[in-house]
Amino acid sequence: MFNERLEKQVEFITEIDKLKHINRQTILMDGSRHENDAEHSWHLAVMAMLLSEHAVDKNIDLLKVIKMVLVHDLVEIDAGDTYCYDEKACEDKAEREQKAANRLFNILPEDQAREIRKLWEEFEERKTPEACFASALDRFQPLLHNYKTQGKSWREHGVTKDKVIKRNKAIEDGSVTMWEYAERFINESVEKGYLGK
Repeated sequence: MFNERLEKQVEFITEIDKLKHINRQTILMDGSRHENDAEHSWHLAVMAMLLSEHAVDKNIDLLKVIKMVLVHDLVEIDAGDTYCYDEKACEDKAEREQKAANRLFNILPEDQAREIRKLWEEFEERKTPEACFASALDRFQPLLHNYKTQGKSWREHGVTKDKVIKRNKAIEDGSVTMWEYAERFINESVEKGYLGK
């Protein structure tokens, strides 16, 4: 007789493999191709380990941050990646992602479904120190990619400095130091022509 709990867990593990096929607008730092969601989540988890000393709250629960960044984009398996500077696509983003969360997380045993749903919702709400820091990482990483690729994605989409500032100012809620660093390379990007004024 099969273990029903393990069956559900394996079904979820199989389902989330699809995250590797969800391409983002972010270009890899070597400029070779678009990053996928699984790579993005892994990158954020490593960044959380390395950069937690720069968090506004010095007592954040690092394991919780790592869990958040690993699950925050799972809903994109159903909802797809929404480019943060595409205002039209962002209009129904929350609705699409809620529907995806309902399906995906409920594949798991009930207790784990609740835990992952709670982590995802906390990330989306950005009210706790952990969520603010996780969100700061999620915004900082594509900025760094754009800077390192000479604004390739920004230029493809005609993104301007004011849009980048508006979208990413929230980094400061999770890390003042990271925001100051980001501001520096945003300004350099404008000076170098990577980003429109």
